[in-house]
Amino acid sequence: MPTLIKNAIIINEGESYLGGVVISDDTIAAVYRGDAPPEEWMRRQPDVRDANGLHLLPGAIDDQVHFREPGLTHKADLTTESRAAVAGGITSFMEMPNTVPNTLTQELLEVKYQRAAEVSLANYSFYMGASNDNLDEVLKTDATRVCGVKVFMGSSTGNMLVDDRKTLEGLFAECPTLLAAHCEDEATIRHNMAVYREKYGDVMPASVHPLIRSAEACYKSSSLAVELAVRNNTRFHILHISTEKELSLFDGSKPLTEKRITAEACIHHLWFTDKDYVSKGNFIKWNPAVKTETDRNAVRAALIDNRIDVLATDHAPHTLEEKEQPYMKAPSGGPLVQHALVAALELCRQGVMSPVQLVEKFCHAPAIAFRLRNRGYIRKGYKADLVLVNLNDPWEVNRNNLFYKCGWSPFEGQTFHARVVGTYVNGKLVYDQGTFNEDIRGERLEFDAQR
Repeated sequence: MPTLIKNAIIINEGESYLGGVVISDDTIAAVYRGDAPPEEWMRRQPDVRDANGLHLLPGAIDDQVHFREPGLTHKADLTTESRAAVAGGITSFMEMPNTVPNTLTQELLEVKYQRAAEVSLANYSFYMGASNDNLDEVLKTDATRVCGVKVFMGSSTGNMLVDDRKTLEGLFAECPTLLAAHCEDEATIRHNMAVYREKYGDVMPASVHPLIRSAEACYKSSSLAVELAVRNNTRFHILHISTEKELSLFDGSKPLTEKRITAEACIHHLWFTDKDYVSKGNFIKWNPAVKTETDRNAVRAALIDNRIDVLATDHAPHTLEEKEQPYMKAPSGGPLVQHALVAALELCRQGVMSPVQLVEKFCHAPAIAFRLRNRGYIRKGYKADLVLVNLNDPWEVNRNNLFYKCGWSPFEGQTFHARVVGTYVNGKLVYDQGTFNEDIRGERLEFDAQR
């Protein structure tokens, strides 16, 4: 039986209008304007959901998450975090390789896909990881079935810091997929760490984090990466831009479809500033660091003028006990998938961006940048990944309404005005007003293969 969602305010492809969507099996069968559903579909007696003026968006596509499985499942796992994602309106995710073991072989990569097929409520893809010594494995990556290759040009978990220049040259020259990078210069970070250790000893406040993992560390690494990408004509995506200085590396004048180099901003770098370390401490300790208000405002502006193309989360949970350790011991990262969309809609309410721009950056742009097949839009023939949102239903984030396995959020105590009401994954209602259909499973994402 088809499903009809009627009387929704559809936000899609630069427009906002009253209309509806017909879902047949896993696909959008029709999109219409106005309050009169197509007669041909009404004759089929669809299951009707009256949105009553709720907003209908394409499902958000998160190109950067750390769901911690395998090896770190005391923090998070594919089951719990995919649940949190769909509760937050994220219908597709791309997960990073710094699990345990690191995803550095094709065999380990396929193990993750097999596990997601068993348990994930959202659609999924996984990055192949790069190290200083696994280029042969990287080159085996199937560009139609894997979102990209991830290179850490800054320290991370396990054997994943790529600092060998010959290896970097090979990756940028030969990578068969999109190449995505975490860019922070390790030598600069080590120098800064020595300076602040001399000043504070081992008892440092969290407020030193953006001084140790500084804007200069970000720019030095990002500029090298862009230089390599330009020289090799690489399809290259820089993750989580956090500084004003880095924005000079990107071109907002080209359409995204023509870009070989793209950039991403994450919700925490659009929301928090270094002033928030006083109240939030390690709970906003990320790599790259949350930096100054000037940096935050510059990143916001770049998202709007298209120097930055994609909005994401860098969802990276740790346990409460881990984050409550002193700064030097507390790991970097935090949970965000449940709250990224509503936080971005709060920024829309504040005038930082419009809902149309938000949908462009969190739904359409990831599909374009990653050449994702038949997702990211409300279009006939596309997969029915959809989110119903009430833009005026205030609620406060607290530990009783979290779905993260880690059980905390940097947004605790924050009131959001928007609420995710329902989420459809491949045409199935997986989340509905606080309840989940645990029998639904997402699908492996597919991509167009051109290098």
